[in-house]
Amino acid sequence: MDNVAPVNLSQVGCTLGFEVSEPAEIVLQIAAAVPETETLTVGSAGREIEATELPGRQHLVHAPRGSLTVTYSATTRVGEQPPPVTPIERVIALRPSRYCPSDKIAGYAARQFGAYDPVTTVRHITAWVHDNLTYEPGSSGPTTDAIDTLVDGRGVCRDYAHLVATLCRALDIPARVAAVYAPGLSPMDFHLVVETELDGIWRVWDATRLAPRPTLIRIATGRDAADTALATTIAGQLTMPELFITAVAPGDLPYDDHTGLLTLP
Repeated sequence: MDNVAPVNLSQVGCTLGFEVSEPAEIVLQIAAAVPETETLTVGSAGREIEATELPGRQHLVHAPRGSLTVTYSATTRVGEQPPPVTPIERVIALRPSRYCPSDKIAGYAARQFGAYDPVTTVRHITAWVHDNLTYEPGSSGPTTDAIDTLVDGRGVCRDYAHLVATLCRALDIPARVAAVYAPGLSPMDFHLVVETELDGIWRVWDATRLAPRPTLIRIATGRDAADTALATTIAGQLTMPELFITAVAPGDLPYDDHTGLLTLP
């Protein structure tokens, strides 16, 4: 049975605080993919800095030396059906990628998960990852890929998503990741989940089971976390000592058993 969340407004947002030691060029991916209303402000030393919107709802910022503050807020609608999967999306979602080296574990995936229909396979993979990984903040780093996570047996949301996507691709099930705002997540943070192509539709899965999928708000979509990073430094030097995120769904949070076929708008 297909379940789609009711169409209501959610409120999401974030504040990022950077310390720029050398003038920097930064690409931000914090804007909701389909906002109803939104505001984005970037400021340094009491003056506003222009953020240039790029394709894919990314924003380019040229940051001077000193403190830089980025504030984003939006209202969004959840529950609208996404468009059908395109042929090129399917092809890209079958290829190995930096954090999802699916070509290296095809034999393991076939032995562990390969005897089911696609829907059952994805459910089985997601449940297995949930049951066999330990959620441990700080246990992985920027170079950790899905095989590292499989061997180590622990990670955070991006590691769970990478392992699910890798195992699915290894079994010829198209899979990609989506960065989202996640009402109900505790502690609040940016979140990464998986989408798999099943019968021509992207279906969303979260092996961490830390937030109900019907309330998730899409930010960015890609092959893995390299495509969906909230901030990418193109040039210069900076750190991000401050990160504050809000994501509030209308009404009570819905129950999610994490086995149903849901879509992410």
